[in-house]
Amino acid sequence: MTHEAPTPPPRVERPPALLPEQGERLGRSEYRQDFRERNATIRDAHSWKLERLQHFEEQDNPSRDALRRGEWKESLRLMHERGTSSLAASRVEDERQGHVFHRVRVVEEPLTPYVQWELHSLLQQDQFGVPVRVVSAESVATVERSGLLPELVVLGGKTLFNVLYSPTGHTLGAIRYTDPDVVAEWQRYIESLYTPGEPITSYFERAVAPLPAPTHPPK
Repeated sequence: MTHEAPTPPPRVERPPALLPEQGERLGRSEYRQDFRERNATIRDAHSWKLERLQHFEEQDNPSRDALRRGEWKESLRLMHERGTSSLAASRVEDERQGHVFHRVRVVEEPLTPYVQWELHSLLQQDQFGVPVRVVSAESVATVERSGLLPELVVLGGKTLFNVLYSPTGHTLGAIRYTDPDVVAEWQRYIESLYTPGEPITSYFERAVAPLPAPTHPPK
């Protein structure tokens, strides 16, 4: 009887350089305003987001607030209510603009309470036209020996935001890059993670749906 060798994980490319001095630092409110203004001008283009950290402190999100209180069922109820309002409206606007926003989520297992909650949100977003794929932390370990991959958004192929967070997961703002070469290199890199990534639908069914509610709400 012969045994086939296990299929090795896909090779992950080394990320491009990302030098702070090549960009412009924006505070939290500046970043949000700039993002909204640039997002509104996108026509017939794709955007890409890479998320690596395993805990964020989102503000002004009732579902996230419920998770913080340890109210898991209420958190999911509030999340799914959003599907008939903001996500539906966003889908209409994206279709009008010809804009597709792709997301890559790096996950560590066992999942943190935040990531378990966020994967419910990402599944919902995928159902409303935001393609999401999941990448394991193990698959990017070889390129993270000197530090974790950055939190990035490539908006419409023209702007790269390196989103900055405090150690507790609060948004501090971003560094904005508009050099075409820097933007193109990082878009290609995020695409290289997205292509072999697992679709959120299959990952969720396999690794998230069977989980019980988080027993310890994040601090």
